[in-house]
Amino acid sequence: MRSPDEVLIIARDSDHATWEAIATVETDALPIRTVSVTIPGQVAALNTGIEAAKGDIVAITDDDAAPRPHWLERIAYHFETDDAVGGVGGRDWLYVGGTDRDDGKSAVVGRVQWFGRVVGRHNLGFGDPREVEILKGANMSYRKQAIATARFDTRLLGAGAQVHNDLAFSLGVKRRGWKLIYDPAADIDHYQAQRFDEDQRDQFNETAFFNAVHNETIALLDYLPMWRRIVFLIWAFLVGTRKAFGLVQWLRFFPKDGGFASQKLWLSLKGRWEGFQTWRMPPGDRSPQEGAAVSVPPS
Repeated sequence: MRSPDEVLIIARDSDHATWEAIATVETDALPIRTVSVTIPGQVAALNTGIEAAKGDIVAITDDDAAPRPHWLERIAYHFETDDAVGGVGGRDWLYVGGTDRDDGKSAVVGRVQWFGRVVGRHNLGFGDPREVEILKGANMSYRKQAIATARFDTRLLGAGAQVHNDLAFSLGVKRRGWKLIYDPAADIDHYQAQRFDEDQRDQFNETAFFNAVHNETIALLDYLPMWRRIVFLIWAFLVGTRKAFGLVQWLRFFPKDGGFASQKLWLSLKGRWEGFQTWRMPPGDRSPQEGAAVSVPPS
């Protein structure tokens, strides 16, 4: 089993429950450093962690996930055997309701189809390691050289999780020419916890729905070449998916859902349009989050 060189715990300065929990944990067995961030949202926390990390490889997981003992060993293997690898991820075994594990399987994981449809399914991947385009936030690691000066996208909307920040970041690394590897054996257990913002996972919320479509649109327009951007926008407005309606999806669900389907169509089209507007805005006119203030308490 490979041990970490350092373990960074990133938490809001106002998150008293987390700081109290850290204070009660025996930390002698691990080289733990705690890092305080003052700006809300996952993007600020991730960027703060990247700035604070000292190693050549940054492995990232969530506060509701538990990496398995061989996790770092599998990750390190791919970075050490191929200098072109910029990122590595693996399967996250999802536990529904905290106890029931999803044991499904999918051969296709972490891809963007030619017309722009995103295929995630990182929780279902099996078989041999393979190249992908997308890594999932709960289980992703990057070579510092591949990250360079890039950071998680502050244009993304959301009060907490800022959905699709992992999509945007991994596509950015891929776009710069690095390989991304998905290895099902580099796995973690993922006990999906409650989110403390508008995005409550399986509960519909107008703001969360709009934010997700907006953020996905930015990530894909950044990544796709011009002709695929055009195809993607046409497909997104005319067809779409269950999570981001186009006209075809609206026709499919309207007989059963009525006005609810119309609401989803309106929010999807609005999210696509405003995501496009955000994407095409000159960098100087954007309003990103302020830089996160970092405080690293003494070890």
